[in-house]
Amino acid sequence: MPTLLRFLFLCAVIAGSIYGAMVVLVTFVEPREREVTIRIPSERVNPPQ
Repeated sequence: MPTLLRFLFLCAVIAGSIYGAMVVLVTFVEPREREVTIRIPSERVNPPQ
């Protein structure tokens, strides 16, 4: 039984670390706005008849 508790505790610590890292990223990282240009070939816009 102690090994099961140790395993569950380890899984909880790993999950908590991942959750904490996501919270830190959401809180402190701001996305940069930039203009995006995507070139579409004319064959896709006007397919041949």
